[in-house]
Amino acid sequence: MEVKRSGSRPSTYASAEYFTGVVRIDPLFEPPAPARVASLLVTFEPGAYTCWHTHPLGQTLIVTAGAGWVQKEGEERQNIFPGDVVYIFPGEKHWHGATATTAMSHIAVNEKLDGSPVEWMEPVTAEQYGV
Repeated sequence: MEVKRSGSRPSTYASAEYFTGVVRIDPLFEPPAPARVASLLVTFEPGAYTCWHTHPLGQTLIVTAGAGWVQKEGEERQNIFPGDVVYIFPGEKHWHGATATTAMSHIAVNEKLDGSPVEWMEPVTAEQYGV
């Protein structure tokens, strides 16, 4: 058994290569192999969001605070709020983040395939984001 104490894992900021705006990442858990699942608390400041991306084994988002948007390629953008749970299917191209005026936090649960939980793609345009 291993107990990870609150505050023992430092926060980081997301790379501008994959995110627009200010995004803080707080690690929650990432057990050693053979486990493949890991989880992060991701906080998007107003106007912050991901690039388009996919997950080889899917992703679950649990919205914990604020107001956000999520969009699957080819579909309309959807509002997400605290208590909402979003399952993104394997290989589904999508983006997610805060609204233009309100921060949003979610817990992201991902599984790694061959060591990677995500495939990053092109940036979301301002028009796609909705501003």
